[in-house]
Order: sequence, then C-alpha cells, then structure tokens
Amino acid sequence: MALPLHLLIFSLLFFITDAVQLIIANNCNSTIWPGILATTGHNTPFGGGFSLRSGHRELLRVSQNWSGRVWARQGCNFDPNTGIGMCQSGDCSGRLQCKGIGGKPPVTVVEMTFGTPASTLHFYDVSIVDGFNVPVSMIPIVGRAERQSCGVAECEVDLNVCCPSALVVKTQGKVVGCKSPCLATGFPRYCCTGEFSEAEKCQPTVFGRLFKAVCPRAYSHPFDEKTGLKTCKAPKYLISFCPPT
Repeated sequence: MALPLHLLIFSLLFFITDAVQLIIANNCNSTIWPGILATTGHNTPFGGGFSLRSGHRELLRVSQNWSGRVWARQGCNFDPNTGIGMCQSGDCSGRLQCKGIGGKPPVTVVEMTFGTPASTLHFYDVSIVDGFNVPVSMIPIVGRAERQSCGVAECEVDLNVCCPSALVVKTQGKVVGCKSPCLATGFPRYCCTGEFSEAEKCQPTVFGRLFKAVCPRAYSHPFDEKTGLKTCKAPKYLISFCPPT
C-alpha cells in the first residue's frame, strides 16, 4: 500500500535531515580519486570511489550511525569501460570503485564514527599512522555556539617534502608518499604489536614525534587518542584535500 503524499514528503524530509552530510573538496592542483570504505553493515557511497577534479566538490549523505574512512588516490588511470586501472598512491586493488577494499599505504586517512551505542557524539580523526600521501582536513560546519566544543582534525602540511629518505616512496622519480616507521620496518616496537601492544610500552618514535610536530592535530601514533581524536555533533563536515594553509 502506497504512503499518502504528506507522509511520503515527511519521510523524505526526515531522511534528509537525519543524514550527516560530507562535503568532499579537492583543493589540490590536479584530479584526485577519493576512496571510501564503510565499516561492516554500512552503505558505501559511490561504490567506494569516484573522480574529483581540481577545484570541485562532491556531497555525500550518510546515516547518523555511519562509520568508515575516506582517503585520496593520486595519479590514477582507469579504463573508462571497466573501471580497472592503477593509482600511484592510495590504490585499492586497481579499481575505480573500491567496494570494500582500503587504500594501499602509505596513505593519509580520514576516519569517522557518527555515534556509538554509548554516545551520540561524532568521533573523527585524520590519521597518518599508516603513512602519508596527501594533506587533508576535516572541519565540522556548526554555529558559533558549538565551535568551542568541536575539534578540527587535519594534517595540512605536505609531509612528503620533509619525509626522511628511509621512509620515502617514489613512482617514476616522484615522491608520492611517506611511510610510517611501522610500514617501513615491520618491527613490533614501531607497530605497537606483540609485547609492545600496550600504551605504556609503545611510545612514539623519533619519526612519529617529527610528524606530530608538523601535524599536531593529526593521529600520528596508535595511542594518540588524547590529541588525535576529535569529537563534535554537527549536521555536516567539510573534508578538504590539500586544504589552504
């Protein structure tokens, strides 16, 4: 049985206002291919990936309880018919639409959880724990009264410029990423695994401290919740790749 028109309109308005809006902006000087990975049980917008030209924006709507991550892929070349190809950084198994596959590190990741069973707050961060490829920020769009309680997550500086030589990733002679110490070595001490899996036993490395100094509002270490994790309750957020500094 079809819903009466007034109930249908109310339902659509409820759906729109109940959603969280994510504005994805590309301020880089070339096209990027944002990748999206939702956690299990949540829908993935755009099948997990799309093309975004320099200077353009795209609006995503997700549910209030949505959880997932967004990252940028660069230097991609996809077949227009099959969507198969490859990216120089952030690649997800050579697919335009990642469809459940995360970006290959090193990659800068924006992580978010819009509410949990214990809280209606939104939790989000910009993580360089798995390395870095593109500067990015996530800014809540709220009124003046709410700004004091909402955090800005970002790594707005190009870490590729100051990446130690032992961590640099190059493609065709161009620096396309900066590895984390864990990715570069696999050592439990750097990965916070094994006997170093507890916060008091796994301290930031000298490289981690360098990255934290450059990007103080990013998640730079597996136990960086105190300064890396941000909270808010906003109806929309702006995720800017290559944000203006």
